[in-house]
Amino acid sequence: LYQSQGRYSEAEPLYQKALQLTQRLLGEEHPDVAMSYNNLALLYESQGRYSEAEPLYQKALQLYQRLLGEEHPHVAMSY
Repeated sequence: LYQSQGRYSEAEPLYQKALQLTQRLLGEEHPDVAMSYNNLALLYESQGRYSEAEPLYQKALQLYQRLLGEEHPHVAMSY
């Protein structure tokens, strides 16, 4: 909601908290962690923070590939 309203400074800590929680609760090797990386990257991309978004997108893609295999829709969407 905050991201779609352009309230990026309010959205960012929530995305970061979601990433930290999924990592802690599910472990780094879980598809929901990849989704959290992707969500935070989307926020950065929408702000033009491309150098911060790119490594997060790459992490998400690598996790999806490793956990779900190359022939999975999440991998295709990450490309």
